Amino acid sequence: MEVFLHHIYEYEKGIRNLILHTISKKYMGLIERKLESHGISYHISELKNGNINVFFGDESCIQVIKTINKDSLTDYTLEEDFMLGIMLGYDRKKQCERYLKFKELRKEKVS
Repeated sequence: MEVFLHHIYEYEKGIRNLILHTISKKYMGLIERKLESHGISYHISELKNGNINVFFGDESCIQVIKTINKDSLTDYTLEEDFMLGIMLGYDRKKQCERYLKFKELRKEKVS
């Protein structure tokens, strides 16, 4: 929970527009209450392993996550994965390299 609270701090200070936090499902109620008390938009996806992915941040970012509408990050297309990485603030150059690497690997599997 300490990391989650730090993520709220980073969002409120404008360091990040979108945060992805993975935590045990047993904390879901507490997470929801905390985000709602801070007036922060969020979307929660339940994972098969008993954890949840909590996306929270700017409303427009959360709307993009809801539009993608996939529970598991492994179901994201390469383009969705790239876009998510950029939205989460990952290094743009590394995201480009990651995208190209996976695109090439997929091309090789098809051939």
